[in-house]
Amino acid sequence: MRRWRRNSAYGHVPEPRPRCAGLRKGIPPMASHQSGGFLYLPDDAIEALAIPPGEIADAIEAALIAKSEGRLHVTPKSALLPGDGRYMMSTLAVGDEGLTVLKTVSVSPGNPGRGLPSINGAILALDAETGLLKAVMGANWITAHRTAALSAVAARRLADPASASIGFVGCGVQARSHLAALRAQFPLRQVLACGRSTANRDAFCEEVRASGLDVRAADAEETLRETDIVVTSITLDYAVEPFLDAAWMKPTAFAAITDLCIPWRTDSLARIGTVVIDDLEQERAADRPMVDAGAVAGDLIDLVTGRIDKLKQPAAFAFRGMALGDHAAAVLAYSRARKTGAGQVVAHATMDSGA
Repeated sequence: MRRWRRNSAYGHVPEPRPRCAGLRKGIPPMASHQSGGFLYLPDDAIEALAIPPGEIADAIEAALIAKSEGRLHVTPKSALLPGDGRYMMSTLAVGDEGLTVLKTVSVSPGNPGRGLPSINGAILALDAETGLLKAVMGANWITAHRTAALSAVAARRLADPASASIGFVGCGVQARSHLAALRAQFPLRQVLACGRSTANRDAFCEEVRASGLDVRAADAEETLRETDIVVTSITLDYAVEPFLDAAWMKPTAFAAITDLCIPWRTDSLARIGTVVIDDLEQERAADRPMVDAGAVAGDLIDLVTGRIDKLKQPAAFAFRGMALGDHAAAVLAYSRARKTGAGQVVAHATMDSGA
């Protein structure tokens, strides 16, 4: 039976697992020194695996514990912002299940006008011992859902478990994935949507309404004042003038901040009782901090392993995205695909040494 312990202002949470169960459990052994080809797993094949949001969050929790115990190794996320609205990033991690995972993603705001998704990328999975290619995977589904799963892990400890309303500032991919992840965890009934694009906001509202939840459009202040959970996910552009004030949040609210805190007024963030970020080491290496270091209570490993002594409300989780999340989600998808036969095995090209 899973043991539980007090680690939250709102109740009990599961004790950390002593081993990286989410990474190891049920994963077929990696091919050793021989290669029979690699698995091609595009986004539609990954989506068809129908991995529940809670399983991704559990895998990320296990990966956080593995990293704290030295069984998972990551590099800080690298990113480029050319200044024209585009955003390029990469992550790299290797774990004790035998895979090295490398992800690269580009965010291109002009893509919807081209009939393309705004976020595109790819993931390479390599045998951690031999370096042989094991999988080429789409990165879009994993990026969307690992981001939401990171928020879900934080929300397990920072949000009121009775949260019934959720507000979104930004109504794109992350709004959709966060609603799926947090709806699975909280008794949500009411949704408020705030978006710069009326068309995107209205499309999001229609989808939410069709799913059975009450939803309405709102401005930014109303969205923060009237919801128990807030998710902000605007386009990553430092030219945006901050327009969100943390003073508008409910006293017991939780904010998942996926957009580097760009839309938040910096001075107002001091009003948040507990601010947790994804990775302290990664943040120290960043050129531009998301939030003043003195306001940060710790990172996600600190939160999951119980190293943050006092959790005060309102609370926020601000993050850049981390290699650990990509690794956990990619390993989970790769394992599930191998078990179910999803994707396509592609033979490695052979080289004729006499050519």
